[in-house]
Amino acid sequence: MKKIILTVAFCGMTAGAFAQSESIERILQSIEQNNRELQAGAQNTEAEKFEVKAENNLENPGAEYSRKFGENGGAEVEMSVTQSFDFPLLYASRNAYGKLQGRALDLQQAVLRRDVLLRAKELCLDLIALNKMKALYEQRIKNVSQMEHLYEKRLKEGDANILEVNKVKMELMNLNADVAENNAAHRTALQELLAMNGNMPLEFTETSFPVLPALKSLAEVSSEVAGTDYELRSAQAGTEAARKLVTVNKQGWLPQLEVGYCREGATGDMANGFIVGVSIPVFNNRNKVKAARARQLSAELTQEQVNMKVQADIQSLYNEVSQLGDALKLYDAALMERTLDALMQAVEAGQISVLDYFTEAEAIYQNQEKMVNLENSYQKAMARLYKNSL
Repeated sequence: MKKIILTVAFCGMTAGAFAQSESIERILQSIEQNNRELQAGAQNTEAEKFEVKAENNLENPGAEYSRKFGENGGAEVEMSVTQSFDFPLLYASRNAYGKLQGRALDLQQAVLRRDVLLRAKELCLDLIALNKMKALYEQRIKNVSQMEHLYEKRLKEGDANILEVNKVKMELMNLNADVAENNAAHRTALQELLAMNGNMPLEFTETSFPVLPALKSLAEVSSEVAGTDYELRSAQAGTEAARKLVTVNKQGWLPQLEVGYCREGATGDMANGFIVGVSIPVFNNRNKVKAARARQLSAELTQEQVNMKVQADIQSLYNEVSQLGDALKLYDAALMERTLDALMQAVEAGQISVLDYFTEAEAIYQNQEKMVNLENSYQKAMARLYKNSL
């Protein structure tokens, strides 16, 4: 099995923009290059673009040749070569539609790319949280191991009882179980990130979250985010293409032209000439305009729905980020560390019992874990809010 180590270094955010850390950016670039879903989507986009272009191709040229023999031994020859084509204006309209549809397809691929990279970033943030938890557990195991050594010594000297020693051992046992559970969650997240990278190796061992800027006002965030949302831009492009398709189908009533060359006659008496023909689309364009208008209406309704969804998501995520940010401000990591150190010194000095120590320390440990989980939720909510900058 390949050894996988993840390393992340974080840089600050530029003013007014949601910047990526240098290492997370490298991971996202690697996933963008190696992800099979993105590769398949890119190929499908290209295929659909070619299909749109193929609709504007010329008709195949036609050729006919016949040779007829009479009773007197003479032969009559007929030969013609023709080329049919639509009215020239129709090619220009279809070409314009193809460009609009191609842009809509590119934006659909951009939505897929954004969603894949957002999932990858959320996995990176989960791994950072799990690494932070691992560091907390390791520090707790170190403290409890020291306490175990201390109380086994005191038990031999008669200054402690077996219940206190067993309490320390049970705490150590629970911590080891927590570490095993944390490691399992870490491996699961890491394997998922690895799969997103096409099973190509990645490196990542960071224990610090990115430093994020202060949250702007809702109006500023809404204007910034909605203006760059790929899903909304894709819906807008789809509407523009649908409108152009109505024009194309309206022009489908223009006549189809045919030109060619012909040669016919008996042996020794041949005649050459030109062929000019017109085909009136009385039947094959029927209901196409109605269908195109229905597609246009569908695209406009889809755009309206996407716009409402984007605005609702911005409002919801903004509220979530605001509330999580306010909750994070309530935690004082330095105070919790100083209190744990003071409790350790007190139990070593015999000022409090081991039971009192674990009662007081457990509440602090829980707050440390809540702080890590809260910060992870805050980072992920901010990433979702600014997902279109990935």
